[in-house]
Amino acid sequence: MKNKKHLPLFGVGPIYAAVCVILTVVAVNLGQQDFAKAGIIPALKIPSLITGIILTVFGIFIWCGAVFHAKLDASIIRNKLVTTGVYGLVRNPIYSAFMFACTGVLFISGNVFFYPLFFFFWAFMTVLMINTEEKWLEKTYGDEYREYKKKVNRCIPWKRSRK
Repeated sequence: MKNKKHLPLFGVGPIYAAVCVILTVVAVNLGQQDFAKAGIIPALKIPSLITGIILTVFGIFIWCGAVFHAKLDASIIRNKLVTTGVYGLVRNPIYSAFMFACTGVLFISGNVFFYPLFFFFWAFMTVLMINTEEKWLEKTYGDEYREYKKKVNRCIPWKRSRK
């Protein structure tokens, strides 16, 4: 990043998204194998399906808000920190969108053995962000980004209470 004036347009996002999607596809396929069928609990079929649809739609909604409404590409090029819209609810909405959508697909598949992948998706995003984009953003935007971090959660959309 030494000679760049702004954050790369794609950052580490494609890596995060690819890992989440690949793990989800593998888990869905493994979940249908005989050795994993014990994780399919008939009594949870409908609740898992409903939860999965909600999570997937929520992920798509967050992604659309980040990509289409926030006009992130233009802000990156102008070197402007985006803190409004969906970015006012979660600092990494595109990554969060993949986390929620992939978790939703896992719930739709109905195998409880793979539901804990959500925690891996969350932890992976947390470590990835702390060690890459957050360092760059703090170096570039300083106090503005530090204040933003105090108000807005990294992965799960919600506004923190003011202290």
